[in-house]
Amino acid sequence: MNRWQRHVLSNRLQSLALVALLLGIAATAGGLLLGETGLVAALVASVLALAVEPGAATRLTLALYRARPLAPGEAPPLERVAARLAAQVGLKRRPQLHWVPTPIINAFAVGSANDPHIVLTDGLLRELTLREITGVLAHEIAHIAQGDLRVMGLADYVSRLTNLFALLAQIVILMSLPAWIIGDVEVPWSGLLLLLVSPHIALLAQLSLSRVREYDADLTAAALTGDPEGLASALAKIERANRSWRAWLFPGWGNPEPSWLRTHPATEDRILRLLSLSTKKGSGEAFEPWTWTQRGTSYRPRWRLGGIWR
Repeated sequence: MNRWQRHVLSNRLQSLALVALLLGIAATAGGLLLGETGLVAALVASVLALAVEPGAATRLTLALYRARPLAPGEAPPLERVAARLAAQVGLKRRPQLHWVPTPIINAFAVGSANDPHIVLTDGLLRELTLREITGVLAHEIAHIAQGDLRVMGLADYVSRLTNLFALLAQIVILMSLPAWIIGDVEVPWSGLLLLLVSPHIALLAQLSLSRVREYDADLTAAALTGDPEGLASALAKIERANRSWRAWLFPGWGNPEPSWLRTHPATEDRILRLLSLSTKKGSGEAFEPWTWTQRGTSYRPRWRLGGIWR
């Protein structure tokens, strides 16, 4: 077994272990609150969440970001790259590319292998070269092909379910306090306190799972393109662009320390891993000139809780 196979196997095992941990936390929380009925309900709800196609969530996410589908012929180089990468991983459909009018440099995937969508911001299309965008597209297509969207959707659902159980536990504690004070009832404090901390345990497991899937997508993208330097260069540009004045004034803003509180691994670590895969021969692919010339972009900041949504 070579290094590539060992890395993939390790990530798969870590993902399975973390998903099992999340399910166990939710089942335990349900069992502590509602007994055997709660335990079974948590497991059944989680399995149903995994089985149901996340179509509604996809449409909601695209609408929230005001993403517009790129029309056929609007960005031919991107369409060709996306089609080639999708064929390499065996996707039946080329991901539908979407454009978001924001200067932020970012990209993300939504949907599933049967209904894939990749969202690219205006800032990313303007600032990155076609080689770098190819690495980004390969990374997002790796997420789609490997089922990461469904797994992370399940993790998010289980985490929210655990939060619901914890909220119900808080209500039970508040309602039981008067009776407990006068000695009429016996409150299982240990179980209720465990319920209160269970959302935090579930969140840490979810963050760890997200970081594992990011590493795996990076590795798959490097294999698809044969050009780990392209994705590494894109990550470096995204990191530099996202170091805003808030991050300068408030160290750790949006990229908390310690690292186990992050949704993504440290960019420096990801870049080093990618460069370690480099053969120093380049991608071997001649990239055509690329310029994003979309006009009429209007950036209208929108206020939201915690800051400005651009």
